[in-house]
Amino acid sequence: MNNLINFLTAGILAAAPLLFGVLGELLTEKSGNLNLGVEGMMFMGGIAGIVGPYYYEKAGGTNPYVALVIALVCALVCAGLGALVFSVLTITLRANQNVTGLALTMFGTGFGNYFGEAIGHADPSGFLSVSASVKSLFNSPVFPAPLVNLPVVGKLLFSHNFMVYLAVILAIILAYFLGRTRTGLNLRSVGESPATADAAGISVTKYRYLATIIGGAMTGLGGLYLVMNAGAGVGGAWVHNCINGYGWLAVALVIFAVWSPTRALWCSLIFGGLACMRYYYPISFIPASIYDIVPYIVTAVVLVFVSLKHSRSNQPPESLGLSYFREER
Repeated sequence: MNNLINFLTAGILAAAPLLFGVLGELLTEKSGNLNLGVEGMMFMGGIAGIVGPYYYEKAGGTNPYVALVIALVCALVCAGLGALVFSVLTITLRANQNVTGLALTMFGTGFGNYFGEAIGHADPSGFLSVSASVKSLFNSPVFPAPLVNLPVVGKLLFSHNFMVYLAVILAIILAYFLGRTRTGLNLRSVGESPATADAAGISVTKYRYLATIIGGAMTGLGGLYLVMNAGAGVGGAWVHNCINGYGWLAVALVIFAVWSPTRALWCSLIFGGLACMRYYYPISFIPASIYDIVPYIVTAVVLVFVSLKHSRSNQPPESLGLSYFREER
């Protein structure tokens, strides 16, 4: 029983960065933009999120809560800037979205690895890392010990760091926003039929810009989580290629979740569990490397089955990946 609880807890920790990525890409795709640069934006959010508090502490800052806020702001802004560049190229200049997204992934990966290693090598310790007090804020439970120590439910529900709960809250907010608010419905109409939305007085350009930039910033939080969290990432230090394909999984899980924020929550939990299964339920004759690729194999299988279903509810936004030319309306 304890092993099962530990496995489920680890799965939740591994699911949080996926959920940030899925929600950010889902919001972007609801506007009709297909941004394949999630991996790159997670790298950008991760490196900016650790460099910010690192230099704050190097400058003499000692308040871990200020460092935490700096980390969050830097991750959001840096990933959001990556999404802004994507938006300018694909919305204003009408560049191909697939090519631009792949270029953003390559840029973000190189950007994160270069600065992570360059700053780390310049440090006397030889690596880029934040203080133990900052690490603790990103890894300690939010709820008090009496709740954490409750049998079964304590560890499952109350033992997580604040970013896990932030990811869940964002999923709930996004589900409400897309399904219950006028702005959310306008955004969905832009993704389904930008010409119709434009004729109704809805600014297609504004909605696509905002959705893409905000969505990109949200994926940056996933990168920050992987860098700062010891359970699902490396725990407050930069490691080469630490994002490790989570951005690509997030892109695929948007399809698995059929563009639904609530389904994205459950899909992330499933794949988070698959990612850490080998640590709790190892099979002696299966190499560890096989366990590492299980989430990707399952992703490919799921995408095949989802693609075979022709239900309208399983289809992407009608204008996904297509540039809007107002003069052709």
